[in-house]
Amino acid sequence: QVQLVESGGGLVQAGGSLRLSCAASGRTFSALAMGWFRQSPGKEREFVYAISGDGSSTYYTNSMKGRFTISRDNAKNTVDLQMNSLKPEDTAVYYCAANARWSKIMTTNDGGYWGQGTQVTVSS
Repeated sequence: QVQLVESGGGLVQAGGSLRLSCAASGRTFSALAMGWFRQSPGKEREFVYAISGDGSSTYYTNSMKGRFTISRDNAKNTVDLQMNSLKPEDTAVYYCAANARWSKIMTTNDGGYWGQGTQVTVSS
């Protein structure tokens, strides 16, 4: 079992920044690919960004390019999502995800683990 706890959400004006953090426990952290998903009201959960276990590879959706950055600290068992130039359409609940399989963390996270989510609200 893997436990994931997110923090760092909140309310920010358009153009502002937020940093989300996720603390993991329960398994060897470096063996897990980590990712972030988000879900807006009335929409399906969507993939945002992922990072491999050793941090050497990342993957993101095009809409995040140049605005969001993912990082991890395997010594602290944490993964962060730095979000800059936020837009109102970035408003969503953001979920931390963990998966032993890289292919899964970039898609639906089947067979993986989820955090409880943290709300990000961007006002116009």
